[in-house]
Amino acid sequence: MAEPAADTPDRITRDPAPAVSRSLKILGVLAESDGPLTLTEIANVLGLAKSSTMNLCLALEEGGMIQRVPLGYQLGRRNAELGGAFAAQFNQIREFYAVCEASPVLRHEVVQVAMLDDHDALYLARHEGSRTVRFGTPLGSRIHAAFSATGNALLMVLDDFRVEEIMADQVPFPRASATSVREMPELLEKLAAARARGYSLDPGEGMQGLVGVAVPLEGWAPGDPQLALGVAIQEARASREHIERVATALKEAARQLTNPLGASARK
Repeated sequence: MAEPAADTPDRITRDPAPAVSRSLKILGVLAESDGPLTLTEIANVLGLAKSSTMNLCLALEEGGMIQRVPLGYQLGRRNAELGGAFAAQFNQIREFYAVCEASPVLRHEVVQVAMLDDHDALYLARHEGSRTVRFGTPLGSRIHAAFSATGNALLMVLDDFRVEEIMADQVPFPRASATSVREMPELLEKLAAARARGYSLDPGEGMQGLVGVAVPLEGWAPGDPQLALGVAIQEARASREHIERVATALKEAARQLTNPLGASARK
């Protein structure tokens, strides 16, 4: 009886579902693009034959994941549906909007929920507030966790060793603004200050003209991701008193959205 073939590097690294992997890459390319891409542009970016790319795009289009527009292809509505379904599976996000509306402070603010995805804060939900001016980060967007207040709130619950492990390949951090942190000691100093005050603060590092305030939000059930609640405040309104009011309101919202049995369940 013949012995099973030993695993070789080729067998180990071979893609078990190349069509799926290539389709996912197409979605990623379109997500990162500033506008629609033609079939030729997608094929060139991925290094695929145009005929193969066309077959993949046809399947994705049929599934609603991408759509054709006059200038090429862009993401389809199905992505928004899946993103909403992903966020809705977490108890806290279902309750998030009601908690914001009930808060005398947060009901007027742009409040967002984010989770840590690799080295980025990934934005899952957004309460628009009652103000006529709309700003903040669109759903599904990512901001480097070293810069944003929500990203810092996600990192501040980790020890420094884990933060260094996550961010090791990012140093020096890409510059988001003139005041952005660039090196690991700067980031660790910011996180230490955030832990001491009980909330993180972004004084315009992620986006000039906006001040971010955020607090950690522990997952409701085992397996739920660590989340963060953050508010984006226009710089002109970001007095120390208002920042403290927002931070206090965020802490109260996080308290209401935290499972009181969670700590004992994890012991």
